[in-house]
Amino acid sequence: MQTSPSDNLATLDTASSAPRPAEPGRARRPASPWRGRVMAAGLLLAALNLRPAVTSLGPLLEEVRDGLGMSGTVAGVLTSVPAACFAIFGLTAPRLARRWGLGAVVCAGLAAIATGLVLRPLAGGTMVFLAASGLALAGIAVSNILMPVIVKRWFPDRVGAMTGLYSMGLSLGTAAAAAATVPMTDALGGSWRVGLGVWALVAVVALVPWLFLARDRTSGSEAGGPEAGRSAESGTVTGGSASGGPASGGSAAGGSGADASAAAEAPAADGTAIPITRSPIAWAMAVFFGFQATAAYISMGWMPQIFRDAGVSASTSGVLLAVVMAMGVPLAFVLPRLAARLRHQGVLVVILGVFGLVGYAGLWLAPAEGAWAWAVLLGVANCAFPLALTMIGMRARTHAGVARLSAFAQSIGYLLSIPGPLLVGVLYQHSGGWGQPIALMAGFMVPQIVAGVLAGRDRTLEDEA
Repeated sequence: MQTSPSDNLATLDTASSAPRPAEPGRARRPASPWRGRVMAAGLLLAALNLRPAVTSLGPLLEEVRDGLGMSGTVAGVLTSVPAACFAIFGLTAPRLARRWGLGAVVCAGLAAIATGLVLRPLAGGTMVFLAASGLALAGIAVSNILMPVIVKRWFPDRVGAMTGLYSMGLSLGTAAAAAATVPMTDALGGSWRVGLGVWALVAVVALVPWLFLARDRTSGSEAGGPEAGRSAESGTVTGGSASGGPASGGSAAGGSGADASAAAEAPAADGTAIPITRSPIAWAMAVFFGFQATAAYISMGWMPQIFRDAGVSASTSGVLLAVVMAMGVPLAFVLPRLAARLRHQGVLVVILGVFGLVGYAGLWLAPAEGAWAWAVLLGVANCAFPLALTMIGMRARTHAGVARLSAFAQSIGYLLSIPGPLLVGVLYQHSGGWGQPIALMAGFMVPQIVAGVLAGRDRTLEDEA
């Protein structure tokens, strides 16, 4: 009998996850202040490197295309690569962590990021550039998924504070790469190869503390729980609330990896859970998650080019992308709390959808004249991400249900998001303008709103049993 990726993700290492007495030294704070500082520094530096490979490319995409002879269709493929890598390579992270330990796998992930960012500017052709980008994104996918697990493992009594530190670093890296890449490129001679290659230095710096932390061999039960299976874009979901955003990461389904993994088996044991693939709630959540991820990756990959083609300078276009990404930081702390107080989150889904539709309409009518306003509106619309995470936590009453729903919705959602950026690139190339692509982006908001309203109803997975 075949199993879905979400089933594998929700039940990893069940045998080793059985409840057991606490072991001395298990899940404690770092043994020394020095080690604690190294862990905190490593966490922050790793977070800083989990988005620049994506957001540094958008502002220079035109130069990269010209330099490599890349068509609009291939550029669309390139902007779809992050979602594909997060969906595919992210599933390997828990197994790798059980085999080699959390620190070692994150260290290897950062090494892959650094190597990919070094090789990417040296590429003489499109395929090599795509392969180098894929290597960096694979490292991001693995590292990003394990970071929240590391927070729980190494800082069990400071999860909130360290998750905040991690989220801050992730947000800073996202916005900094979008805003600073073009000015740095100009200051260093104007070559896009140099402008992209600079970010490899940041990844190398982040690698240093992890060379020491890699010796930490985390046990399978702590490395392999459902928390390790969260997507690259997940926020923190505990008891039906979430924090995080397009530029933040976290874990779903609170509790230790061992506890949540054991809980994931409970529904199957008593026979009350229907297959996740037959759940209307799960499919509504997956479609909602997939379309909001589509909007986010289209923004990261194509938004600067839209503004540049409208006459906005390359540096300002990068800053506008930074504004889109940065809007999620303050709202990610507000939306989850507001959503948790509502019985039906559909009204928030509709509000965010309207912001997106107005932003796309403005982008189509006056892209340069109202650029800052459209960036703010689309940034607000992209906050559907923390809302989706909150809804995942509210659509199940148990940790096991949250684990199953989160794994299914995010795995399927990221797969659904892959074609969007590619289609935008195809339409851009064949139409010669942005009218049709922007219409497609606006059109994506309609199924996002419909699926979000359905997913926002006051029902749970357990109600479907």
